[in-house]
Amino acid sequence: MIKEKRKRIINKLRNKYRLSIYNDDTFEEVWFLRLSRLNVFSIVGTSVLLFTIAIIVLIAFTPIREFIPGYPDGNMRRNIINNVYKLDSLEHELEIRDRYFESINTIIRGGTPVSYESLQDTTVKYEEITFDKSEHDSLLRQQIEEEELFNLSILANASNKTDFSRIHFYSPVKGLVTNSFNPIENHFGTDIVTASNKVVVATLDGTITIANWTLETGYVIQIQHDNNLLSVYKHNSELLKKIGNYVTAGEAIAIIGNSGELTSGPHLHFELWHNGTPIDPEDYVAF
Repeated sequence: MIKEKRKRIINKLRNKYRLSIYNDDTFEEVWFLRLSRLNVFSIVGTSVLLFTIAIIVLIAFTPIREFIPGYPDGNMRRNIINNVYKLDSLEHELEIRDRYFESINTIIRGGTPVSYESLQDTTVKYEEITFDKSEHDSLLRQQIEEEELFNLSILANASNKTDFSRIHFYSPVKGLVTNSFNPIENHFGTDIVTASNKVVVATLDGTITIANWTLETGYVIQIQHDNNLLSVYKHNSELLKKIGNYVTAGEAIAIIGNSGELTSGPHLHFELWHNGTPIDPEDYVAF
């Protein structure tokens, strides 16, 4: 019985039907189409499948998808990407800050801070990088060496001291020089001993750039002058100026003292710097 029912169903699906169109006046057959139920199901199913695929392709690869409710538009996607980059940078900065605080805590406890080396990019094969001189590099080196071969201006200027003959330096304090400028021993200034509670004055006009306390040098004040000159006054007992104050030459800026660990008594440690290089204050200041 079941087999007969299946055969009947299959036969119904395979039975051919004729769809004809006739002329209403002459009854002449104009067009006809032979179909079966199976053919109709196949054609309809294939059409629905192709239509669905076409809709999916249009939504996936064209801007039409932005009209779907809840789908982010171009600006929103760019903002999301920018926020991801910013979040990654923030995480990196927080990691650096945590390492810094960890190192400070280690130093306070008397330990040795851990050295964090930057991670290498694993996508780059560093062993394949060569540092051979190229032809263009060799030609450029040869050209520069030929141009500078007889140029003695650099050597001549290196031995000459900077000329500050037109600048009048005020003495920060009047006293006895107990330790002179000696860069070999990392002593980049001059130590002057004078009476207690003496006033320290600015050697030139300038702006206060540092006015704080350090563990080694106590109360320190620093002044930025014209001509890339910088003066530093260390081991003070009290500071009379703040960062950002403009002072004139001879104006009181501090009180001499004995602050800091690197001091052996009340005195002033005075430094002069030009273009980031320490110079001997006794060459320009009469203490």
